[in-house]
Amino acid sequence: MEKELVERLEAAVARLEVHAAAGSRSSVPSIDLDGAAFLDPAISAFDDLMSGSLARVSAAAGKIGGKVLEATKIVEEAFAVQKDLLVKAKQCEKPDIMGLQEFLKPLNELILKASALTEGRRSDYFNHLKAAADSLTALAWIAYLGKDCGTSLPIAYVEESWQMTEFYNNKVLVEYRNKDPDHVEWAKALKELYLPGLRDYVKVFYPLGPVWGPAGSAAPSSAPSTSKAPLAKAPAPPPPPSTSLFSSENEPLQPKQGMSAVFQEIKSGKTMTAGLRKVTDDMKTKNRTDRTVDVGTTEKDSRASSFSFSKTGPPKLELQMGRKWAIENQIGRKDLVIDDCDSKQSVYLFGCKDSVLQVKGKMNNITVDKCTKMGIVFTDVVAACEIVNCNGVEVQCQGSASTISIDNTSGCQLYLSKDSLEASITTAKSSEINVMIPGAGPDDDWAEHALPQQYVHAFKDGQFTTSPVSHSAG
Repeated sequence: MEKELVERLEAAVARLEVHAAAGSRSSVPSIDLDGAAFLDPAISAFDDLMSGSLARVSAAAGKIGGKVLEATKIVEEAFAVQKDLLVKAKQCEKPDIMGLQEFLKPLNELILKASALTEGRRSDYFNHLKAAADSLTALAWIAYLGKDCGTSLPIAYVEESWQMTEFYNNKVLVEYRNKDPDHVEWAKALKELYLPGLRDYVKVFYPLGPVWGPAGSAAPSSAPSTSKAPLAKAPAPPPPPSTSLFSSENEPLQPKQGMSAVFQEIKSGKTMTAGLRKVTDDMKTKNRTDRTVDVGTTEKDSRASSFSFSKTGPPKLELQMGRKWAIENQIGRKDLVIDDCDSKQSVYLFGCKDSVLQVKGKMNNITVDKCTKMGIVFTDVVAACEIVNCNGVEVQCQGSASTISIDNTSGCQLYLSKDSLEASITTAKSSEINVMIPGAGPDDDWAEHALPQQYVHAFKDGQFTTSPVSHSAG
């Protein structure tokens, strides 16, 4: 009896739920964002990442406690904020740069909050705090808006961000390898959270950046919206032009008569050239003295300048997303200086001419692209200094540099310090490359060495051997 009653109650409840769901769909035409996020496989996979790898980091931090636990909680908040941003992005149209900064404001605040823990007096857990704070830059992959936005693709961005974080994370592993397994577990779990965790997640769901809503959706905002934004109405089509695009303002429209009007005019016997003006000898170009120019200088220089810098944009010197200094289209500037920098940032110069840039401090990477008569002075570079598609540039390294790459460049004067003499210099499709080496003493002159640009390839003993061409006076 009781079993039959329970079955009847369950059947009644099921019918009520069906009616309630049907009624809600018919009465509320708007989209339930929470329900949509729950059904979205990308959001569900992000929840799995948080409940798996992130939970493992939190569990290890709970055993350590103190500042490590505080920094780990900020990491948890940052991942929660990223989940909210992924949900909001699908309801907003793709923003511009200013709109993107406002959209990412909650994430940037948490990154600054984590960085604040590493400032001041250095604690015993400085490497933990630094690894946690630097790892949050990987979450900025969501800022990718396209190939012209100045950042790498999301997958590469996550990998590059972790490469900078791994320095401090490895310090934790080395320091506590034989002392405390909880710290080792925390460091290993933090790495697995990003590699392969976040990287594989981005690779599967967002390889080309976040998915934005259609045009006309609500503008992206960092503050949550409490009301549904109405759909934007499509703009009305423009009115048709009142007159022909090829007719003058005061000229009336002429009806089309086709080829019959042409043949009729020919048959009429009228002179076809009656309305043309006669060109006299003094009007001919070869006889005009006011049109003489020096083709070897004026015309040639104008063509060269228009070819090289015909499509320059506005001058730019700014720090993008806290990681990349962009210096573009600077012409005739001899006082460009970057003094507020660190080893995690990079410098990218593009389209500059007749200018000088001085970089004070250690940088991760420096790239000079399509610059002419440009001078660059830097202190230290961690990864590499790259000169690409340039003409007549001068580069001076005052500190250390591991790699210097010169590609498709005509004319490069390279000044090395004593600390950078062991740098690896790579050249390809380049000419007129000279390297200046300091003398043995402080008063000695610099020694100039020309890098070869011609090579001889000979087939010997079953393989090719390559050697630079040596010119000797005979």
